[in-house]
Amino acid sequence: MAEPKPVILIVEDDLDVAEMVNAYFNVQGYEVRTVNWGEDAVRSCQASPPDLVILDIRLPDIDGFEVAYRLRNNRKTKEIPIIFLTEKRARSDRLQGLELGADDYITKPFDVQELRLRVRNALRRSTQGTLTNPVTNLPEGVLVEERLQDCLKNNEWAIILVSLRNLEKFRETYGFVAADDVLRAVNLMVHNAVREVGGTSDFIGHLTPDDFVLVTSLQNLAALHERIQTRLEQSLDYFYPLKDRERRHLKEGRLKLDIRQVTASDGPFKNLAGLKAKLLQ
Repeated sequence: MAEPKPVILIVEDDLDVAEMVNAYFNVQGYEVRTVNWGEDAVRSCQASPPDLVILDIRLPDIDGFEVAYRLRNNRKTKEIPIIFLTEKRARSDRLQGLELGADDYITKPFDVQELRLRVRNALRRSTQGTLTNPVTNLPEGVLVEERLQDCLKNNEWAIILVSLRNLEKFRETYGFVAADDVLRAVNLMVHNAVREVGGTSDFIGHLTPDDFVLVTSLQNLAALHERIQTRLEQSLDYFYPLKDRERRHLKEGRLKLDIRQVTASDGPFKNLAGLKAKLLQ
């Protein structure tokens, strides 16, 4: 007896995009449903929950953020993986989507092969219950939240957030494989810094796919911050092909590093949401 096909719900008001994605994933062996309105998406998910939702943000009635909010706040649909597929490129939009519990965020125009891999990864995380990032194998989601919750229970902790700016632009130009290589390289450099100047109990994970979070001690904070910043800033140009490294006039949209630190003294933090908001502000 053949295994049932994974069911994908596409929520997209651009009929050309909806038809293209529908046809592609049908060929890939998925059962695909398509709706064009946000309210229809919510009703469809509640009536017959799909295995994954590919969700546009700009819809004719309610926007994708509202759809995601309703799905995440309904017992029947709260665990459905959501991938935003949208023209909205602002970091604030991406963070809003991730804070609503979206599993991924892809901007248009997109590489359909990349979308396929991200759908596969999201379904794998959902069905296997894995709690690690599929690119770096670092903890994410619940594991990171549990570690941050532990911080709120005492006053002797420090957190370093390492954020890669313009990774989406890099991905659009050089492809998702090259962008994943950047994430793996950053992961390696952060681990090396912890091994050299950190502590054995330090924790490294993903707060979002492009944001690395490091929980350390107050005594190691300054040395770790300096070592990570120095190593990564020296490496950013080398992520680009040789022909593009010398194009200094093309500064806009290049990879940039943003490192911030938060300690217990920056609080008090009433809850995990307050701590995460401080880290991502």
